[in-house]
Amino acid sequence: MKLRSSRIAATAVGVIVLAGFATACNRGSGSTSADGSAGKPAIGIDLPRADSDFWNSYTQYIKRGAAAQGLNILPLSNSQNDVTRLVANVQVFQNTGAKAVVMAPQDTGAIASTLEQLSAKKIPVVSIDTRPDKGDVFMVVRADNRAYGVKACEFLGKRLNGKGKVAELQGALSSINGRDRSEAFAACMKEKFPGIQVIELATDWKGDVASAKLQSTLAANPDLNGIYMQAGGVFLQPTLALLQQKGMLKPAGQSDHITIVSNDGIPQELDAIRRGDIDATVAQPADLYARYALYYAQAGAEGKTFRPGPTDHGSTIVQLPNGLEDQLPAPLVTKENVDDPTLWGNNVGQ
Repeated sequence: MKLRSSRIAATAVGVIVLAGFATACNRGSGSTSADGSAGKPAIGIDLPRADSDFWNSYTQYIKRGAAAQGLNILPLSNSQNDVTRLVANVQVFQNTGAKAVVMAPQDTGAIASTLEQLSAKKIPVVSIDTRPDKGDVFMVVRADNRAYGVKACEFLGKRLNGKGKVAELQGALSSINGRDRSEAFAACMKEKFPGIQVIELATDWKGDVASAKLQSTLAANPDLNGIYMQAGGVFLQPTLALLQQKGMLKPAGQSDHITIVSNDGIPQELDAIRRGDIDATVAQPADLYARYALYYAQAGAEGKTFRPGPTDHGSTIVQLPNGLEDQLPAPLVTKENVDDPTLWGNNVGQ
């Protein structure tokens, strides 16, 4: 569904900035079907991968939220970080009557033609965590990924007093998230901490690739002072295992401790902060990603529209060249606030 600015501006009364979230989700609750979904538009949801603790948490939130709200969800698919599979899965959704599609394309440049196809059929698309480079989207639900890179840079730079060497485990640069985090981290380091040498390691979001490249980096740079992991969900375990194997996993506070900043906010990262294995993470909200994936998909399927501006859930909807984006908050987590009960990583399973 193409959201033209004129159309958005014209929706003065019917615009929802999520104030009616509960009401919209309960629509049709008087249905006689067992799950309350009869008469509700069908929603197709593709999960991006199953090898990440972050995305596995998102999947559980999706399942629980859909069941609790009685939504009409088609059988979930998982494209396993493969855009060809994603395209095929979306075709199945179209063939089985989807009125809205939720996806999280890991290659944000290769999904444009599929998005245009869905737009032509008036099927709104909600893109989670990643912003497609081209192609119409009804709503992107993600946090400000450039802020991830800046927060990581500033934390590391201050901890290292502006000197030393830092290895950066980059995500896929074919993804807007990998590019945003990498570009912002590099720009911040260049401007604020020019005395820090950044060793960029492209990983394609793969833990085994990250581990192999970090091992080579440590061999050539035994004096490494810091690590920035752009995805704790896939990088945390192999990184800590490698450092442990090499006798380099020292607790925070020791002079030879390698300062580590991550992204995701999974429970394992929070535990690692408590132990002193890592120092900080940026908690991108898996629970809110799922909640507003379902909300916007249902709203889009029902013909609702939105416009830029602040929401009632602490975020801001911004205008994109190809749609709208709800930018959710993603706080920096350190030992000072790791036990904050509002962090989703402290509430998994509840």
